[in-house]
Amino acid sequence: MFAMDFVRARLALMLLLLSPILLAAQDTSVDAPPPPDPNIQHQSETEESAPVETLKVNVDVVNVFCNVKDKHGALIPDLKKEDFDLSEDGKPQSVKYFSADTQQPLTLGLLMDTSGSMMEVIPAEKEVASEFLRDVLRPKDLAFFMTFDVDVELQQDFTSSPRQISRAMEKAHVNAPPPAGGGLPGLGGGPLPTAGNSPGTTLYDAIFLASDEKLGSETGRKAIIIMSDGVDEGSRTRLQEAIEAAQKSDVIVYVLLFTQGIYGGRGEGYMKQLSEQTGGRVIEVGSNYEKLKKGFDQIASELRTQYALGYTPTNAKKDGTFRKIDIKTKQGYKVQARRGYYAIPAR
Repeated sequence: MFAMDFVRARLALMLLLLSPILLAAQDTSVDAPPPPDPNIQHQSETEESAPVETLKVNVDVVNVFCNVKDKHGALIPDLKKEDFDLSEDGKPQSVKYFSADTQQPLTLGLLMDTSGSMMEVIPAEKEVASEFLRDVLRPKDLAFFMTFDVDVELQQDFTSSPRQISRAMEKAHVNAPPPAGGGLPGLGGGPLPTAGNSPGTTLYDAIFLASDEKLGSETGRKAIIIMSDGVDEGSRTRLQEAIEAAQKSDVIVYVLLFTQGIYGGRGEGYMKQLSEQTGGRVIEVGSNYEKLKKGFDQIASELRTQYALGYTPTNAKKDGTFRKIDIKTKQGYKVQARRGYYAIPAR
């Protein structure tokens, strides 16, 4: 009895194993669909793989982001394309692309001066800048954080998380060259930063690196916010080279300028030149917490109220020369935009 059950079990197992082969050998001409036409199959695959929408980008288009203000400095948010007149090197240009969409992604760089002259204001910078990021950054935005003193350091690479940048800012601290006379630099213990060409506040280097290496390959809205007294000591980069790097990368530069301290606003003129050439501006905050907070609020408002104008230059040469841009409104409002661009091939 046991042997018979064993044989039956073996037979059932063999039938189970052979069933796929037997089924494959059957005539399937009645139930099976005809083999697909290669042409039809190819057409179907093409239709399925075709994107719903194709975005075409014209590399010859020059994009300019700008703010428009009335005579009292209030932002004007509701203008149309027809309200703008744009020229390049004095020749009128046709604005082909226009947008007032504040939801366009933003790529932002925060640069903090951590030299000894900023010792007293760094704690306030950390607090207010963190609040600014929580308010401004959206999921599609990116930001990075750099410090500059005797050297330039990337403390936090691109992220959409305000919390990550805030953590990096909390670790930032003063890094000054050792004073010749001992003690705390700038407080009776020697000059700050070091005199001559020795590194002390490598501001221009930081602007160049942030613009060229971090933002140069990014697209869309790009801005740098600098927290400093505006005085450079020891950078290898000259001011004009820093400005050119920002212009070539289409970066708007804002400066929160601390004018109270050992330098007393000595860097103001240089920072105005930098910001005006790139479409930003200098906001003097002294060393006052409320002014600093108000300055960040003003930058946030301007970043949310930008117009984007795009045009194809009538001068199509990519010869690396600088082209001046002039934007006016028919209503006579003040336009805050970069002064021009370098006609170089797209990266």
